[in-house]
Amino acid sequence: MRAAAAFRRFRIRLLAVVLAAGMVVGLPGAGQAVEIDYRVTVDGAGAGPEISDTMYGVFFEDINRAADGGLYAELVQNRSFEYDRVDNAAFTPLTGWAPTAGSASVTVVDDEARLNERNRRYLRLGLPAGVINAGYNSGIRLEQGKTYDFSVWARTDAQAGTPLTVALTDPAGANLAAPLRVQVRGDTWTRYTGSLSARTASITGRLLVSGGGAGTLRLDMVSLFPRDTYKGRANGMRRDLAEKISALRPGFIRFPGGCLVNTGSHYGYEAPDFERRRSYQWKDTIGPVEQRATNANFWGYNQSYGLGYYEMFQFAEDIGAMLLPVVPALVTGCGQNRATDDPALLQRHIQDTLDLIEFANGPADSTWGRVRAQMGHPQPFGLTHLEVGNEENLPDQFFARFTEFRAAIAARYPDVTVISNSGPDDIGATFDRLWQLNRQAGVAMVDEHYYNSPTWFLQNNLRYDGYDRNGPKVFLGEYASLDNRFRNALAEASYLTGAERNADVVRLVSYAPLLANEDYVQWRPDMIWFNNRAVWGSASYEVQKLFMTNVGDGVVPSTSTGSPSTSEPITGAVGLSTWGTAAAYDDVQVTTAAGAELFADDFSGTADRWTNIAGRGSWAVSDGAFVQSDAVAENTMVMAGDPAWRDYDLNVKATKLSGREGFLVGFGVKDSNNYYWWNIGGWNNTQTAVEKAVGGGKEIMVADGTRVETGRAYDVRIQVRGRNVQLFLDGQKWGEFTDNKVLEPFRQVVTRDRATGELIIKVVNAQDAAARTTVELRGVRVERGARVITLQGHPDDVNTQFTSPIAPRESRMDVADTFTHTFPPNSVTFIRVKTR
Repeated sequence: MRAAAAFRRFRIRLLAVVLAAGMVVGLPGAGQAVEIDYRVTVDGAGAGPEISDTMYGVFFEDINRAADGGLYAELVQNRSFEYDRVDNAAFTPLTGWAPTAGSASVTVVDDEARLNERNRRYLRLGLPAGVINAGYNSGIRLEQGKTYDFSVWARTDAQAGTPLTVALTDPAGANLAAPLRVQVRGDTWTRYTGSLSARTASITGRLLVSGGGAGTLRLDMVSLFPRDTYKGRANGMRRDLAEKISALRPGFIRFPGGCLVNTGSHYGYEAPDFERRRSYQWKDTIGPVEQRATNANFWGYNQSYGLGYYEMFQFAEDIGAMLLPVVPALVTGCGQNRATDDPALLQRHIQDTLDLIEFANGPADSTWGRVRAQMGHPQPFGLTHLEVGNEENLPDQFFARFTEFRAAIAARYPDVTVISNSGPDDIGATFDRLWQLNRQAGVAMVDEHYYNSPTWFLQNNLRYDGYDRNGPKVFLGEYASLDNRFRNALAEASYLTGAERNADVVRLVSYAPLLANEDYVQWRPDMIWFNNRAVWGSASYEVQKLFMTNVGDGVVPSTSTGSPSTSEPITGAVGLSTWGTAAAYDDVQVTTAAGAELFADDFSGTADRWTNIAGRGSWAVSDGAFVQSDAVAENTMVMAGDPAWRDYDLNVKATKLSGREGFLVGFGVKDSNNYYWWNIGGWNNTQTAVEKAVGGGKEIMVADGTRVETGRAYDVRIQVRGRNVQLFLDGQKWGEFTDNKVLEPFRQVVTRDRATGELIIKVVNAQDAAARTTVELRGVRVERGARVITLQGHPDDVNTQFTSPIAPRESRMDVADTFTHTFPPNSVTFIRVKTR
């Protein structure tokens, strides 16, 4: 009997080895007939790291229309006529607006009659005239019976005044509410208000504002808010979006960026010749909304700053979180990579940061505490953490400036934790240098950012096991697996078990980005999706919510057995590509390890052995070379050879002709989404790296600061042996890596909730096989009944507005000191076990 059982376990594990490559996260060839045996052992009497009360939070950046047209409840688009072609090439000052039929004159003006110096443009109507605003998405959403508050700044030169009619209509002009009538009097700017009650629901509403009589009517800050904002606050948040965020129970909100912080000019708003593309500077975003300066958003639209620092401090307080501000360090990133050398400006930004802390924490009779009190919040907000800079690619320039910020803050506010960063990637020269500088200076906390493939997250669960327990703590401020499918959420869940296990190092964690309006997307994946009428959480949202609402106070030591695995050599064809660059390639040769030729092309004839797998770029043979001539196109990969090739040498001559980057040479190429490439002179020609793409998501294997010269021919050689790769540039060894990380689909962590007396057993089974698991709880007595929360689905499942296949399912189960539970394929399961 014992021998038969052993053979059965061997047969199951042998079959699992055969299927392992295909089972993980629903990769092709997956089957669901197999169960794999695991064992989880929990030291219930033991104590691991304490978990921060604020470990999990959210990162709010105004990307994907997250603010205007998103969380900020304003329903009017371009309310102050400040849109500009600098913000977006398609914008005009009347974007979002249209004149009504029969209007005499409708013009946006910037002259001395403006509302104020920081709100420079206004609408001038030659009467009679009117305008219609279409809001965002399909139009203004109206809920039947709800009240909507209208306001406008207006002035008229008509001595008897001007009758102003405000209406909510459908696209055909039919009224959806009883019109509001206002009499504008006098030729000085005055704010007029009123309300409208929707008698019909609509998602295509329009706001019509028209003036009668004769003369000239001037309008600015034309605004419509639902009265039903989150917590009923004026100038407040869209309720359904705010509730969706609040349901996560975040411990902090990182704000405002991101690339909004470290791009554009660091100089201030100085009318009239102000720089429109400015870094996010907090003093621009407070005070009366009609006095807040406009700005071009890095992501290609306009920022009204209606949702500013005060509103975000208030929102954070409303949902029980702390606001974690990020301020510019006067070094740009996000592809710009410039340092501003202006000592006076640096000191101004340092003082602004000290003023921000006073605005948040100062008494109501302090200079900036008084401003906060005047805005409606006399009590301090209680700021505890502040970050300087974001993803800077110039480590030494950034850190010199960071050091000055840090010293000034420590001298005035020693209890505020000042956070640095490690650049935009999880490895590489910038990452290494910044960590070196941060460690040497004894920085309290370092912000790491990375967006990688599901494979990377499954392979790097142990990342923080080796971090110095006495060094800087980690703020994982931006991360995501590069899609919104359940396979990505599973990989993220697996990774979070490693973050929690290392809670003594990883103190803060936030997925990014938080919000995306489905009609205005600049980045994906995103946690929460919405339009003008609905809000829905992605699969990643459900995973984040499960972890964020079941954190625990401390880690309980636990171990688990691993999955059967096998390691295959790197195989694949070869490729050539460009990214925002024109380049020429010549003398491509592929040989076996023994020197036998597999492929050669000197482009003396045609290029018919090459296939454009990316479907982009302009490739042609020219003067005996293979030339990609489109200097704007990105990822133009062409492929040649056999995807089954292994253990080979690739030689090629590559020359950058023009453009912003270098060139890319592919190996191990399977298709347009699965490959390795050597990106030489990438990231605006600031670094060189080998990237591995799996399912379209990329991760960096090795990197340094090598740049490319235009017009110079480079000899590129790539040597592939098993899973080891060596790379040579002009005959010199550039780098080497071995891609041998274990892709482990079964991960777990256990935490203790002291308030409820429960152990929370968190298990991620990111494979197409069920995990039959024996759980042994040592050193603790447990009650019989346990609560089980499960997320399960197909790896390709995507939550949408209309269907949510990934949603939590609750159940009960019986447990004992030792019990067996089969964790479903492709699942995240939390078991809350009551102890006594």
